Amino acid sequence: MRLAFISDIHGNIHALRAVWQALQDHHIDQIICLGDLVGYGAGPAEVIEFLETKRVKTVLGSSDARVAFDFTDRFEKREGVAETTLEWTKTVLGPEHRKFLRALPTNGRIETPQGRLRYCHGSPHDPEARLDLHGDEEMLNAVLSELHCEILVCGGTHIPYLRRTSRGLLVDPGSVGFSLNGEPGADIAVFDITSGGTRVSMIKVPYDYHAAAFDVMAWNLPSVIASVIRTGKP
Repeated sequence: MRLAFISDIHGNIHALRAVWQALQDHHIDQIICLGDLVGYGAGPAEVIEFLETKRVKTVLGSSDARVAFDFTDRFEKREGVAETTLEWTKTVLGPEHRKFLRALPTNGRIETPQGRLRYCHGSPHDPEARLDLHGDEEMLNAVLSELHCEILVCGGTHIPYLRRTSRGLLVDPGSVGFSLNGEPGADIAVFDITSGGTRVSMIKVPYDYHAAAFDVMAWNLPSVIASVIRTGKP
């Protein structure tokens, strides 16, 4: 079984198209998106339409929830450019885009040769929260036990990370559209799961990040977003 996980696309259609093309050479059985389709980047509608057209299995991200649901006013506003771009995103999405986001589940699961795999955005119970994969092993094992799974994949940090514990495997694939791991490009994680074990390949996909940065500036979005896209550094 070969699975590809993508996450945190954040309105970067240039990165998403490049990732999709790259994955065609990997003979993937299924592509799963861990949410945050919108925010930061200049093409949120295009990203939603692309994933819908390709029928990519997708879960709800925290940024998606904040633009899709009225009740998210109960959340504290984010600081700086994050809130600015989310407010802009609301002005460029149509009712059909919000309908798509509202229909997304918050988590999912897949039965694999290595047992159950669970996936979500920030944490298994709340896309707004973050599970600290650098945290105490006992705590992470407890999470895996609670979820009755051997593999947990979650996004939200924008930095690829893999952690093996005595109970199982936890992975953050990083960010397709707004990577923060120190170099430009789109992050993805490819899982090869057999009865003999699980191998995870963290891949950096090159794309035209200058075009993505140009789109940000053309829409008069904060210039720091263009800088992060070009450098992979906050």
